[in-house]
Amino acid sequence: MDTFAARGYNNASLQEIADRAGLTQAGVLHYFRTKAQLLTSVLDLRDAADIEQLGTERPRGLAFLRHLVDTASRNAEREGIVRLYAVLSAESVTEGHPAQEYFRDRYEGLRAMVVEALREACELGELPDDTAVTDTANAVIAVMDGLQVQWLLAPDRVDMAASTDRAITALLAGLGADVTDG
Repeated sequence: MDTFAARGYNNASLQEIADRAGLTQAGVLHYFRTKAQLLTSVLDLRDAADIEQLGTERPRGLAFLRHLVDTASRNAEREGIVRLYAVLSAESVTEGHPAQEYFRDRYEGLRAMVVEALREACELGELPDDTAVTDTANAVIAVMDGLQVQWLLAPDRVDMAASTDRAITALLAGLGADVTDG
């Protein structure tokens, strides 16, 4: 995880990964047939840790968006994971990158969760029924990813949780939500 986060996929060497793990390159390849398989396994491990923290039940409606603020706060304690995600998600837009499908699926899944939460908020009366849920979901995800990059470059100047909260609050207010209880 540290090697991919620091060097990206293309510049990470199996030798460095093996050295950090206390294995030979052949030992790494015994567990992961290819470097690409190792990369996707690292990304799956990152997701499993996030899902474990969420628990068995996803918060409904606007409570899910508040959960995203909590996630931003937790991420401020996990620089390596945030760096891994930022580096590899950006790198995955290049032709033939082994994590391209992973990130397409991840964004699609995350977008679907935020859209579902916004639809629930409409059903619960937390948002008006005419809310542009897909555009709002895209904006929330963009804010969170953009803040991660800014935080990695200037951690003493960027409060990811506070900025995520401010952006979500502004988006919801623009949709007509009562955000005074935020």
